Amino acid sequence: TRSLSITSTDQSMFEKAQGEKVTLPCTFVLSEEDEGPLDIEWVLIPADNQKKEQIIIMYAVDRIYNHYYAAMNERMQFTNPDPRSGDGSLDILNLKASDTGTYQCKVKKAPGVQSQKIQLTVLVKPARTKCSIEGSHEIGKDVILKCASQEGSPLLSYDWRRVSGTQELPATSMLNKNTGELLLKNASQDYSGTYSCVASNRVGTDECSVQLNVTPPINTAGIIAGAIIGTLLGLFILAFLIFCCCKKHREKKYEKEVHHEIREDVPPPKSRSSTARSYIGSNRSSLGSMSPSNMEGYTKTPYSQVPSEDFERAPGQNPTFASSKVAAPNLSRMGAVPVMIPAQSKDGSIV
Repeated sequence: TRSLSITSTDQSMFEKAQGEKVTLPCTFVLSEEDEGPLDIEWVLIPADNQKKEQIIIMYAVDRIYNHYYAAMNERMQFTNPDPRSGDGSLDILNLKASDTGTYQCKVKKAPGVQSQKIQLTVLVKPARTKCSIEGSHEIGKDVILKCASQEGSPLLSYDWRRVSGTQELPATSMLNKNTGELLLKNASQDYSGTYSCVASNRVGTDECSVQLNVTPPINTAGIIAGAIIGTLLGLFILAFLIFCCCKKHREKKYEKEVHHEIREDVPPPKSRSSTARSYIGSNRSSLGSMSPSNMEGYTKTPYSQVPSEDFERAPGQNPTFASSKVAAPNLSRMGAVPVMIPAQSKDGSIV
């Protein structure tokens, strides 16, 4: 005879958002025929039939055991602290996406045994939704407004609306709710304004916005001409700098070569002895070429007029010559040919 029965069979599927709380119902009724100890347990049935059921929480012999499933430690509890009252419902706190699965409540009190399965789906709300603009903002061009959520369980749906101006989407707009793209064909300045996108699924929504400014076409010809002129000017300046550097280098090289050639052409300085000999030799040749009639002026010219720095005199030598007879030996000693200087007698004849 089946006397025990579970009464909470109205709802067998639950959808909740991540972070929320869910209560999985499991109420039962006992009869006088059920004389054995009361045993209540919740198990998680894996999607893979090859795996074993995982016990989550248990009530047995007037005691609660909740240490079987580490993934839900401190996040689950019996709704009623005393399940003997006929309420074996389970509370799961701070739901996670990994909590999605099939849960089974088993109630035993001999000879009665009853169970109930509940499907729980934990959904993630749309979050971190971002809006962007793709394409040119120029008049007459096609503009695409994009919307995408970084988080959120499928199926996500996107909807665009205009929050400025007429607050209505342009007549040429085309919306794809699955991808979140809004196409604005042949844009005009009237399309400028703020647009908002709302991403939603069965457990929540998220929103973002973007500012669209449609501008006149850019003068591309002027930009290209300016770029060409700037490039040519830059090349001209570069060529001028290279020319100046090369010219300066050639000038330095030329100066260095000229300076080197001048140093090679300079003769070595004459010694004092050779200078003295050349001086005396020139006097000697001058005397030899003179006639007796013009010798009178040169007989009175002393040798002492030769610059002292052009001679190398022996130490102790007297620089003053006593007569013309002494001059000859000195010249001979210096390597010159002796010259006899004529004298004039009282009657005017040459001696």
